[in-house]
Amino acid sequence: MVGLTKKQVRIGMIGYKFMGKAHSHAYRDVSFFFDPKAEPVMQAICGRNEEGVKQAAEKMGWHSYETDWRELIKRDDIDLIDIVTPNNSHAEIAIAAAEAGKHVYCEKPLAMTLEESKRMLEAVQKNNVLHMINHNYRFAPAVQYAKKLIESGRLGKIYHIRAAYLQDWIMDPSFPLVWRLSKETCGSGSHGDLAAHIIDLARFLVGEFKEVNGILETFIKQRPIVEESSGLSGKASAEKMGAVDVDDASVFIARFENGAIGTFEATRFAAGNRNGNRFEINGEKGSIRWNVENLNNLDVYFHDDEPGLQGFRSINCTEEVHPYASAYWPSAHIIGYEHTFINLIVELLNGIHNGYSPSPNFEDGVKNQAILEAVERSSETRKWLTIADLLKKETIEK
Repeated sequence: MVGLTKKQVRIGMIGYKFMGKAHSHAYRDVSFFFDPKAEPVMQAICGRNEEGVKQAAEKMGWHSYETDWRELIKRDDIDLIDIVTPNNSHAEIAIAAAEAGKHVYCEKPLAMTLEESKRMLEAVQKNNVLHMINHNYRFAPAVQYAKKLIESGRLGKIYHIRAAYLQDWIMDPSFPLVWRLSKETCGSGSHGDLAAHIIDLARFLVGEFKEVNGILETFIKQRPIVEESSGLSGKASAEKMGAVDVDDASVFIARFENGAIGTFEATRFAAGNRNGNRFEINGEKGSIRWNVENLNNLDVYFHDDEPGLQGFRSINCTEEVHPYASAYWPSAHIIGYEHTFINLIVELLNGIHNGYSPSPNFEDGVKNQAILEAVERSSETRKWLTIADLLKKETIEK
């Protein structure tokens, strides 16, 4: 009804580059497409470079800015802290925000280590604040429809998932040592950055992991020191070199609690793949497959189709019956990458209004972190690692 005022969620976002732009766009557009139960207010943005953060605030529509995230958290006009900083600051910021009574929305991977992620979960639970982690690919309508097909039994018992996240943006040996290639800042390379997404999709669609066995590899051991960086790119030093101490690729196999098996690959050395996040799931009654580079379409095969007509069909998941699709355009007027963030944000806002933490939340983040860490330790020990063992213990002997 016109005239009624919704509850507002006043947001303070820390960081403002690649993911900051994606999150800001989602806050600006969510109420245009949806009718969230709470209204986002872009209260303040934070970054260390005052000129840079000031420009970002003006361009992206934030009401104010800070240059110290601690000052942002102290503000009494902030309800939600949105963390889009490098991985090594997630835990400190999230715990401080929770202790200040702020809800927390954090980029993935949740933390640098499993131990850190457990402390983050403990903090939000102890302080009774709501929490969510940004695995936006869950919120593509085609992925949500895949979930509905699996849950309804259309694929029957699930046998396989094969998932890959393939990129090629650091193949040039002269590409500089940006923060995503430094263990001190990011914790791991393609494994934590890319495999984190396909692990989350596998848990969402197939179920919980039981055990993993994997390898990590670094192909380029030395790179030029970065002098300036922006987003995924940077300017390389002409003289100074530094060591690459994270993986360029990870490959692992997995068994799931429900008996399914999976193969997973994440790499930044797959020439010709700009952002190939894809999966195929095979069940006793059929199969589904999806690729973010064609994110509106879900390929579906049903074994009980009549002979002669059997084969994969491509479903354009833009009909009103498809999850989230009715909020956008008429059928086949496709949506894009940015809309996955909008779909996630509407769930976050509704969760805050109704007093629950939508999935994926920090509990999912801890489980995903356990799988990431298990693969790393498996690569070191050349042994199978059981996920439940890591979740039960603070440490495990290598």
